[in-house]
Amino acid sequence: MNISETSSHLKPPALLDRDHSILAFNERVLDWAVRSDVPLMERLRYLCIVSSNLDEFFEVRIEPHLSAKLAGEQKGSYSVTSFDKLSLALRTLVDKQYNLYNDKLMPAIEKEGIKVISHGERNSVQRTWVKQYFEREVRPLLVPVGLDPSHPFPQVANKSLNFIVRLGGKDAFGRENEIAIVKVTRVLPRFIRLPEKVSGSRVLFVSISSVIRAHLGELFVGRHVGQFSQFRVTRHSDLSVDEEDVKNLRMALRQGLVHRHFGQAVRLEVSSGCSDFLADFLLQQFELPKESLFRVAGPVNLVRLTQLVDLAHRPDLCFPAYRASHSIQVPADSSIFDQLKQGDLVFHQPFESFDGVLAFLRAAVNDPDVLAIKQTIYRTGSNSELMDLLREAVRRGKEVTVVVELKARFDEEANINWAEMLESIGAQVVYGVVGLKTHAKMMLITRREGKSLKRYGHLSTGNYNPRTAALYTDISHLTANIGLTNDMEHVFVHLASQSRLPRLSRMWIAPFNLQSNLISKMGELGKAAAKGKDCRIVAKMNSLTDEALIQSLMLAGRQGVKIDLIVRGACMLPAQLPGQTDNIRVRSIIGRFLEHSRVFYFREGSADSLYLSSADWMNRNMVRRVELAWPVLDADQRQRLVDECLVAYLHDSVDAWDLGPDGVYTRCKPLGRKSAHGAQAALMRRYGVSSQQR
Repeated sequence: MNISETSSHLKPPALLDRDHSILAFNERVLDWAVRSDVPLMERLRYLCIVSSNLDEFFEVRIEPHLSAKLAGEQKGSYSVTSFDKLSLALRTLVDKQYNLYNDKLMPAIEKEGIKVISHGERNSVQRTWVKQYFEREVRPLLVPVGLDPSHPFPQVANKSLNFIVRLGGKDAFGRENEIAIVKVTRVLPRFIRLPEKVSGSRVLFVSISSVIRAHLGELFVGRHVGQFSQFRVTRHSDLSVDEEDVKNLRMALRQGLVHRHFGQAVRLEVSSGCSDFLADFLLQQFELPKESLFRVAGPVNLVRLTQLVDLAHRPDLCFPAYRASHSIQVPADSSIFDQLKQGDLVFHQPFESFDGVLAFLRAAVNDPDVLAIKQTIYRTGSNSELMDLLREAVRRGKEVTVVVELKARFDEEANINWAEMLESIGAQVVYGVVGLKTHAKMMLITRREGKSLKRYGHLSTGNYNPRTAALYTDISHLTANIGLTNDMEHVFVHLASQSRLPRLSRMWIAPFNLQSNLISKMGELGKAAAKGKDCRIVAKMNSLTDEALIQSLMLAGRQGVKIDLIVRGACMLPAQLPGQTDNIRVRSIIGRFLEHSRVFYFREGSADSLYLSSADWMNRNMVRRVELAWPVLDADQRQRLVDECLVAYLHDSVDAWDLGPDGVYTRCKPLGRKSAHGAQAALMRRYGVSSQQR
């Protein structure tokens, strides 16, 4: 019996839990807030990033667990037990955050002359200033609501700051309604810097919650303010629209956005000193179990502390500014179209500037020989030069077709606005395929050259968003390869017309053949390895949760393929499990920039191939999205990507974590100071513009 036959009879190991793997990722992010080698304000920023990630986790992931808990029954893989285990893990992580905030970060920041002062710490001059600020800027925007039969509990928006107050005495009508709610509008800044005349030599801030808390009594004239607490409720916010049953997806989503802020409550945060009476009252109002209550020793919304980082104006406590270089592949005095006729171009963002992509589109807009521009839009941000360029292209009479994904989570409103703007000026706007998200990132330029039409394409692992392009690692690939650009044209026609997609010559596309081609590729390597060939898989992605792909990886590993996976976030594959996944290593890189590029490398003997992709190895990417994977055909560019995106990360001993079979990650430690290697730091040194060059 050969290795392949033996492997097929092994019982597959249990996979790791996805939700707990997501929390493990956030533990790794939180480690950056712990590290003493990270600048102080950046440590605070990482603390905020974890809070933002946890907000999204509650908004998107917790609802089915909570529903099972409330129903007291098993619902698929969700149950009372799954909810309780997840709640315990979440509570442990949140406690770590606030312990770090109170015991390490804020004392260290205070030593730097920066402090958020409470009401009890303010002197008389500072209290006077805060009172004047309250009367002038805050009080006019607050409307306290006393609860009674004609004033029921108000609608409380998702993640908004609020106060609950227990009042003594009677109201103006002689009634003893004792509970009041104060909603704090989002237009108020969460931190206010005190002027120098009252702060002296220090940089002092007051939080908006502290300002309101100190003056709650003034909002309830004639009543006694007894117990009170700030609180914040998180709601399930994943938009759900029955696309088969709506006539206008854009209008249905716009209506859905109105209700997102008031979905099912899934978490309640209150101050650590909140009384049981008020906490129980709020839990009852939001129909939540006690396990959904989080008492926090500090602000109920740590995310807003990012304002403190910006307001402090202390660049010496932040990362040194990084300025990305422009690609040396594109000389300033040459046409980018002429350059592409010589060969493909690859930009490694954010180490190289996103301006190379903008320059490509700008050249297309300004070139009178360019006749048509087609592009997919998933996330661009609310202010976008790219969208301005598309608008200018329409103005110049070019045929502009844009595939806008309206369901890009938490970017729906911005995308709806862009779609309406482009339609209003004459661009052709389509919304992809009903039931699928268009997650592929591509731009196709059609140019008249002599008597023929020539296509030039841009494909990317990331979004067309200049802001995130400076924060996320991604690969932009510019090409004039006729096989790739013909495939892109077929995909655009398919998305616009929903006609049958012809067989693509170079690309793999989900939901049609991306998953099956990956499985087939791994199967081929597994069979070759079982016959004694030297076979290798190295894949870099954000998440690995698709069970079919995981099983294929494990089978290939058992057959002898050496596999390295670089998975930033959730990973359900139990690596290094004796007898099962001995040949598979999984590592996660958490660095200054968010790892976002998807790179898949396959080698059988001396023959190798490398694919870039918009897709993570998740079930939704394989079967519920339009995704692309495409080969890098230029040997030099392929080797560059292997070196920069794979080899460098496999040798990282600064920002890397290795996954064990039990789901526990262990941070890699360099053997000695000289041997320490950080992939991102090395790439920044290679591509960054030094201060002498600026």
